[in-house]
Amino acid sequence: MNSPYLLQPHLGPSSNLNQHHHFQFFTFKKTTQSSECRMKEVQLGSHTVRSHGVTVARTHMHDWLILLLLVVIDVVLYIIHPFYRFVGKDMMDDLRYPLKSNTVPFWAVPVYAVLLPMMIFLIVYIRRRDVYDLHHAILGLLFSVLVTAVITDSIKNAVGRPRPDFFWRCFPDGKDAYDKWGNVICHGDKSVIKEGHKSFPSGHTSGSFAGLGFLSLYLSGKIKAFDRKGHVAKLCIVFLPLLVASLVGVSRVDDYWHHWQDVFAGGLLGLLVATFCYLQFFPPPYHAHGWGPYAYFRVLEESNANTNTTNVATLQDAMAGEVQVVNQEEEISDNGFTGLHLARGSSSTLEDIESGKR
Repeated sequence: MNSPYLLQPHLGPSSNLNQHHHFQFFTFKKTTQSSECRMKEVQLGSHTVRSHGVTVARTHMHDWLILLLLVVIDVVLYIIHPFYRFVGKDMMDDLRYPLKSNTVPFWAVPVYAVLLPMMIFLIVYIRRRDVYDLHHAILGLLFSVLVTAVITDSIKNAVGRPRPDFFWRCFPDGKDAYDKWGNVICHGDKSVIKEGHKSFPSGHTSGSFAGLGFLSLYLSGKIKAFDRKGHVAKLCIVFLPLLVASLVGVSRVDDYWHHWQDVFAGGLLGLLVATFCYLQFFPPPYHAHGWGPYAYFRVLEESNANTNTTNVATLQDAMAGEVQVVNQEEEISDNGFTGLHLARGSSSTLEDIESGKR
């Protein structure tokens, strides 16, 4: 007789607690979905040049100062005289190639190796609205080109290898002269002779591979060329900048400004530096996240972590409040049961007294 009174009230609070847990689960699921939506908002362009450009530039202020320092160093290396290597008469057989003009002029290298990649970076930015991608791509490209230029000019001045057309630079009238040790006595234009001792490595080739090699890596990450789906057309896009850089190197040999060893070393140097500079800011192109810079995914992780922390704290506070309410309901129900038992006990006592009186 007492069991219905004892069991029925206790079913209410426990069932309410289970219902509350289910409610909180669906609430947490909705908050998780909202956090994913926020991540998508970041992906769609919540970090633009206008909103975060100054902040990103200030974060990398020291990097930009180093770039200016590299420019100054490269200017100094271009001004100073290279090492004037000994050039004997028997060495002139490989240095008598005609003096020709450049097929690819010097000013054209920054145009296709720096400005062209920057234009492509801007096109990608207009589509994705990610200031981290734009900033790091430009910074990495400039580092690649300038570091390559400093290394190239340093080696040029240290080696002092004569160009294939050195004879006509040294003796423009074709009349050669040598000192008592057999070294050349040049009587040509001093600036032309100075340039004639800068054959190794090729600056055109190293600069081309530094800029266009960086662009090739950038494009391979953006179009996911190594996603294991076998799209050969993507590889054609990746190889196109490298082909242009290679043709520039070939033109340097055809113009008799460089030996083939100079071109090979310059291309290898530029591509190696471009790879190091690219991996400083971007994951490898074959990586699952190779389409974006490291900073981009770091911001996403921080945003997601902050959102999850807020959601968990809210869920814990809500569950703690509900448990307190349930405990209060159980105390009230227990007090009610106590009164019910006391009432039933008092009624039985009165019945016993009445029966005794009778």
